[in-house]
Amino acid sequence: MSKTATLEIDGKKYEFPIIEGTENELGIDIKTLRGATGGVTTIDPGYKNTGSCESAITFLDGEKGILRYRGYSIEELAEKADFLEVCYLLIFGNLPTATELEKFDKDIKEESHVDEDMKKILDGFPKSAHPMGVLSSLTSALIAFNPGSVDVDSEEEMYNAIVKILAKFPVLAAWTMRKRKSLPLDYGDSSLGYVENLHKMMFARPNKTYEANKIVNDALDKLLILHADHEQNCSTSTVRIVGSSHAGLFASLSAGISALWGPLHGGANQAVIEMLEAIKEDGGDTAKYINKAKDKEDSFRLMGFGHRVYKNFDPRAKIIKKSAEEVLGNLGIEDPVLDIAKGLSEVALKDEYFVQRKLYPNVDFYSGIIYRALGIPTEMFTVMFALGRLPGWIAQWREMRLRKEPIGRPRQIYIGENHRDFKEISER
Repeated sequence: MSKTATLEIDGKKYEFPIIEGTENELGIDIKTLRGATGGVTTIDPGYKNTGSCESAITFLDGEKGILRYRGYSIEELAEKADFLEVCYLLIFGNLPTATELEKFDKDIKEESHVDEDMKKILDGFPKSAHPMGVLSSLTSALIAFNPGSVDVDSEEEMYNAIVKILAKFPVLAAWTMRKRKSLPLDYGDSSLGYVENLHKMMFARPNKTYEANKIVNDALDKLLILHADHEQNCSTSTVRIVGSSHAGLFASLSAGISALWGPLHGGANQAVIEMLEAIKEDGGDTAKYINKAKDKEDSFRLMGFGHRVYKNFDPRAKIIKKSAEEVLGNLGIEDPVLDIAKGLSEVALKDEYFVQRKLYPNVDFYSGIIYRALGIPTEMFTVMFALGRLPGWIAQWREMRLRKEPIGRPRQIYIGENHRDFKEISER
């Protein structure tokens, strides 16, 4: 017998089916609510209790600290897979065979050129422009060079569009950083792997031979995997709702980049470093700021601690904490800001105030530390997040279109003025 939920309004009862997911999650299906009740809706600011879709991509259990992509644990993927394998898994549903991965890699490399006219668009931005604004604009501009709409019922067209954006997006991200640093634009090296080539495009100098660092590239690979998808967060929901209007893949991704830009979302790792810089400028007294964070009357908040969804330790933070230690040890960096970060982390993991409130260092805290150690400018941190989240956005857009989901159109409860008669300007 199927489960139902009963809603009673003014003495009248309405029954709605309960949907059960494969991990035993329960959701009340209220899509017939307005029609059945004559106009009643629900109100749920921030959609904290509202499922916007059924999805087979990512499972997240915040209470237990579980994150899985297509059924595979994040811990196992971060240890055993590389980023390109995870891209294929998220988008197409299964880990690739050796033949599939080889073709995927080859096809991406074939599409890694960006039209030279894109450089003219990039030249139009001042160096002071925030990289996320530049990246969003360049991603949207790709539409001009690929004007045909994708037939989502054609596997070939869908595959070609996916390969194009996976190939060109790292180039655009690297160009965004190199422009800011007054470096010549670089196309990388097709003999390198996806992540290693990204690092080369970002950091290669015209007068020096590029030397790869395995620990650095492994850390970058893990960071991109850990950020690849995270269920229906702000930017992912944006990609899906924009795509639900049948906007193209590139336009939908550009909207996702803009959503990710905010400091409460992808900008959190940038906010972490800015907070650490402020503590350093104030003398570097971590104990002082730990006490400020505990003081209810103080507006100061520790950035990069705790998580809206995870009520246990962020599983991604456990993985990347080790990588952060390896990178810092390998590069031998002496940086007072990173010393402050380590001090805050150690206190938060032991102090009863933080332990009881689950205010543990999250993935944004450690990713900011790694990016800073690698010499990536603070304003580029969110761009790195976008690079990681790209396959998740693509997978979510593809799933939404293939499931032929209706256009997103939330309702509201109106709280404005009632009907008013218009007054001529002389009478106002």
